[in-house]
Amino acid sequence: MRITVVCVGKIKEKFYTQAVEEYSKRLSRYCKLDIVELPDEKTPDNASDIVNEQIKNKEGERILSAIKDAYVCALAIEGKMLDSVELSEKIDRLGIDGTSNITFVIGGSLGLADAVLKRADYKLSFSRMTFPHQLMRVILLEQIYRAYRIMKNEPYHK
Repeated sequence: MRITVVCVGKIKEKFYTQAVEEYSKRLSRYCKLDIVELPDEKTPDNASDIVNEQIKNKEGERILSAIKDAYVCALAIEGKMLDSVELSEKIDRLGIDGTSNITFVIGGSLGLADAVLKRADYKLSFSRMTFPHQLMRVILLEQIYRAYRIMKNEPYHK
């Protein structure tokens, strides 16, 4: 299985980078992982709704151009919330059904453009709360790692 994480923005803090590297290393036992970082648009303070929409759309175009032929799972507040076992079952079921590429999409600070949400095969929510994209990348990778451990009936702390 190939897992691709398409994300807007770079990680600046070393501790996030270290966590991403650690989970990437752990995941290498289970899947081929690619992380695609796309540049974010600078958002002016007190930007109007129109400007914010334009920024989301520019980032959305970049995201859509980075998505290859894959099952797309967009991380979105309005998506479906799953527990870790359900996420594991979803990834496993996709593989059994013949899906060999899953792309998870993490938007920028303003969220995802409508075009990206429409392209998504599935919308996944980790919470109704908003998280910084750097932290969300770590949380997502940890949950994918946990999903594979669950699939393989390997121990993992609860």
